[in-house]
Amino acid sequence: MTGIKTTGEKKMMFFSGRAHPELAEEVAHQLGVGVVPTKAFDFANGEIYVRYQESARGADCFLIQSHTAPINKWIMEQLIMIDALKRASARSITVIVPFYGYARQDKKHRGREPISARLIADMMKTAGADRILTVDLHTDQIQGFFDGPVDHLFALPLLADYVGSKVDREKLTVVSPDAGRVRVADRWCDRLGAPLAIVHKRRDKDVANQVTVHEVVGEVKGRVCVLVDDMIDTGGTICAAADALFAHGAEDVIVTATHGVLSGPAADRLKNSKVSEFIFTNTLPTPGELEVDKITVLSIAPTIANAVREVFEDGSVTSLFDEQ
Repeated sequence: MTGIKTTGEKKMMFFSGRAHPELAEEVAHQLGVGVVPTKAFDFANGEIYVRYQESARGADCFLIQSHTAPINKWIMEQLIMIDALKRASARSITVIVPFYGYARQDKKHRGREPISARLIADMMKTAGADRILTVDLHTDQIQGFFDGPVDHLFALPLLADYVGSKVDREKLTVVSPDAGRVRVADRWCDRLGAPLAIVHKRRDKDVANQVTVHEVVGEVKGRVCVLVDDMIDTGGTICAAADALFAHGAEDVIVTATHGVLSGPAADRLKNSKVSEFIFTNTLPTPGELEVDKITVLSIAPTIANAVREVFEDGSVTSLFDEQ
């Protein structure tokens, strides 16, 4: 006999950065595994050190890190962790990014601008990532920025089923806050059997987060409107859209978004808004200082865990969303 025989058994290992450990623990619990112990700290000058406490040789490694604030620090930590896994002889490295940083910079609007979403993908690939698993990208085209498999998960079933269980569907209208979200809003309409409306807006290209709402297209008078978006950052766009709906006679407005970035003046805007409920998933940690009782956070952990299991077992991630 020549050569060496192996058992051929696959081994999964689950790793987490420091950005959102609560979500990592939830996903690990759903998978029935533990998060690999990791030593990570910052040097005095801000440099990041990472070392895993267990061998990753020959393992299929899944590394979760959501790009929350301070976003540049956590992106850098994730790149360092990917590099550490590559140098530890991991068999494969799947990077789980519940919220993909810089996703809004996915194209050049004017000359001399970067395409930062592509840069993030390039850095992950260079660091050693074999696959990216993410949730509700700002635009689908970002999948093409990564030279390898990208599993794009959707929070729509989780959010839509929650809304559908609370609201009288006969009075429900799904509203897109801008033209770019119409396709997603249309999927909501199919799932909930509700009509569609659109809020037309114009954004000031020279001032970040500056939006002027113009008009509402569709029937919203006397209706319960659910505004659907991928993320809420400062809250200016979505609160202005809600005001426009109330001005056109909406009975109530509910806001849903996958990613609750909630930075800057978001807390005050959400508190002062007439919106009855803001619904997010936990792809990002809700800021501790944000004490808004009308915020509901749903867990995306089961969705991520199911996708991880399909990837590890060479199954189909697409099958998880076939009903859409």
